[in-house]
Amino acid sequence: MIKPKQIQRIRRVLVVDDQEINRDALGVILEDHYDVLYAENGKQALDICREYSGDISIMMLDLIMPEMNGFEVLKTIREDEQLRNIPVIVLTAEKSAELEALQLGAADFIAKPFLDMDEVILARVSRIIELSEGRQLISAAEHDPLTGLYSRNFFFEYVNRIYTYHPELHMDAVVMNIEQFHIVNALHGRDFGDVVLRVIGEEIRAFLRETEGIASRNEADRFDIYCVHQDDYGALLKRFQKTVAEISPNINIHLRMGVKYWQENLEPTLMFDRAHAACNKVRGDYQNPLMIYNEAMQEKELLKQKLLNDLRSAIEQRQFKVFYQPKYDIQSNPPQLSSCEALIRWQHPELGMIPPGNFIPLFERNGLINIVDNYVWAEAARQIAKWRDKYGVTVPVSVNLSRSDVFDPTLVDRLVKLVAENNLEPKQFKLEVTESAYTDNAQRLLDVISQLRTLGFEVEMDDFGSGYSSLNMLSEMPIDVLKMDMKFIRNIESSTTDLHLVQVILDIARYLRVPVVAEGVETLGQLNLLRDSGCNLVQGYYFSPPVPPDKFESLIQKECEAERN
Repeated sequence: MIKPKQIQRIRRVLVVDDQEINRDALGVILEDHYDVLYAENGKQALDICREYSGDISIMMLDLIMPEMNGFEVLKTIREDEQLRNIPVIVLTAEKSAELEALQLGAADFIAKPFLDMDEVILARVSRIIELSEGRQLISAAEHDPLTGLYSRNFFFEYVNRIYTYHPELHMDAVVMNIEQFHIVNALHGRDFGDVVLRVIGEEIRAFLRETEGIASRNEADRFDIYCVHQDDYGALLKRFQKTVAEISPNINIHLRMGVKYWQENLEPTLMFDRAHAACNKVRGDYQNPLMIYNEAMQEKELLKQKLLNDLRSAIEQRQFKVFYQPKYDIQSNPPQLSSCEALIRWQHPELGMIPPGNFIPLFERNGLINIVDNYVWAEAARQIAKWRDKYGVTVPVSVNLSRSDVFDPTLVDRLVKLVAENNLEPKQFKLEVTESAYTDNAQRLLDVISQLRTLGFEVEMDDFGSGYSSLNMLSEMPIDVLKMDMKFIRNIESSTTDLHLVQVILDIARYLRVPVVAEGVETLGQLNLLRDSGCNLVQGYYFSPPVPPDKFESLIQKECEAERN
């Protein structure tokens, strides 16, 4: 195989000396290896450097020259952002000048005259160029090219060094985010988004010049700052917000900030985790965009982590308990037990009974809800079969279908297998789908629901009316039951508006020819209004709270006795 030749960057050497003989002598040594440029004085040298912006690999600089000497050139290079990375080898016969040149940033020296020094000069030039290019590569990885702040990995390396070697510095962790930055990019273009990032980076660097600290652009729209404690982080956030507003007076760009104060023996990575958690707490809160991490938040975060860590052992030890809340057909007289909903509780050995609102959203956010759902499904299917065998009646049970379940390619096969193993009919194992599952990927949900209904499963739309896309869901998704959110039921006895809303939902259901389950029914007055309005089924504390299987059996027994009589 013929390998393509390696393309190498042209290395340019700038020789600066007012004596032509010296320029010629160096040219003879260097021209076979480098592209050599020449200057007769310092001013001319700086003009060439700027003309070849970034393409001068090394400068060989005489110190004693007319118009602008070598010391002035070194000072100018050191102060110029564009030129400061050019390494300089000083050409001098004055040993006393070496110290001052070093202090001004010179990389090496070559003594005049250049007799019999060809190999030495080439070796020194090559070494300095390689060192310089190596430093530039490291610098490119070390800094975010857009903002000039540290990249994430280097930032935490330096943060850990500060933490280790300067324990006397009480440094706070600050995380700042740009709200909805992807929308800013989408509406106004990435070039404008880059301007916003660059300006924020400049203002952060300006702040750090006033205090001790370092900063990084951690992600696309996240900035991390490790700085000596500030008395007023609200003022700091306003400073950054003002800077952003000045470049975009007609565009609303909002920043939010989370802070974790210095804490003895708390490592920086943990500090930034907590600052990030605080920053996320104020996501979308434009009135209060600053959050200081506190003990209450810490306790809550520790509890969340414990629940996440304990999930698998809870499954293995059967700490999760499935409760059942009955649904009654209120168009019958008296109302008849129709079905029930499976609801999970966690009997934690240390924390006691944990309500689902404390762990279900947590597991959903962390992609673990499938584990819980599978547990509930298995328990519910087994319980339907147990009641059937014991009482000779089948009480259908509704179980929840989470967003992540919809994307599981094995979902349909697992549900079919589950009902088959318990000798159930699919319609006895009802599936409740919430609106949030629809908003994530509507087409995927529609495909799965259609497939399940074809196999005989019944699908209930849960919490209808709780979000903006419920009506859109009704127009597209085939369903068998509509569950009305309890917020509509709460005030129907005292509010004619709420009662009218309920009646509108019932009219929609009649048009679709599907029954309605009203959730959260607690009083006889609510029950009568719903019955008179044509509601089919109710669920709520008026009949029974969610109860464990043994207590639910008393409801089945009561129903069986009523039928015998």
